[in-house]
Amino acid sequence: MSDYIIRATAGDHQIRAFAATTRELVEQARQAHNTSPVATAALGRLLTAGSMMGVMMKGEDDLLTIKIQGSGPIEGLTVTADSKGDVKGYAYNPGVMLPPSQAGKLDVGGAVGEGVLSVIKDIGLKEPYIGQTILVGGEIAEDLTYYYAASEQTPSSVALGVLMNKDNTVKQAGGFIIQLLPGASDAIIDSLEKKLGEITSITELLDQGNTPEMILEHILGEFGLEIMEQIPTRFYCSCDKARVEKALVSIGRKEIQEMIDEGKSIEVNCHFCNKNYEFTVEDLKRLHEKS
Repeated sequence: MSDYIIRATAGDHQIRAFAATTRELVEQARQAHNTSPVATAALGRLLTAGSMMGVMMKGEDDLLTIKIQGSGPIEGLTVTADSKGDVKGYAYNPGVMLPPSQAGKLDVGGAVGEGVLSVIKDIGLKEPYIGQTILVGGEIAEDLTYYYAASEQTPSSVALGVLMNKDNTVKQAGGFIIQLLPGASDAIIDSLEKKLGEITSITELLDQGNTPEMILEHILGEFGLEIMEQIPTRFYCSCDKARVEKALVSIGRKEIQEMIDEGKSIEVNCHFCNKNYEFTVEDLKRLHEKS
């Protein structure tokens, strides 16, 4: 199992923590969407966060969607994850190119710009839960830290990183989410803040060969870290031709008839995995009868 998430607790259950290594799933997303380096970094960070936030949900059929809409040239990102570790997503403008930031790094903040972060949790209730906050920097980890504080009143530290090879493939990807639970003592809060302040870069830790377990041990070892479970995570899209057919049937007879009258095959694209599905005129006639 190459990509996985660790779920852990520490400080006598006053802290909960998640850490992930996601190089393969981010590389798969890069290949599927042919993303530029800065778009790979932005999407990879959000996919990593989505995978960890997805496994925080309790229900088998619970679904999480994170949307970023920004003023920058990438325009936005959408990621969907479930509670089993499956995640998928796309960048609205996957080919965006930008010069490096002042620190010489991929300028994710510049690509995203100012805007809104939305977290939508579909947990089987009549209406999904929607939490929205403004973007505080567009670098994604800081934006999610702010979202947790403002929208869910959960003090959190989110770190996300994607490191690229010179040939623009993904070298390292991963991150962590560490949260204080209600009733955490001042001593725990102060010690944890100090420890987190010592961490300079998540990508550096990953590039030094640190596993998610080692990263959590490094941060939370002194708090009595307990690793609860290891969950595989992957880039996975559940689309198939039958699902796309259902979507086509739902648009109505008149619209399908118009496609048939044009006398040409049509191609339907899945945003999440970039697969194309072809429907011939004969296929469309069959769907017309169905609808």
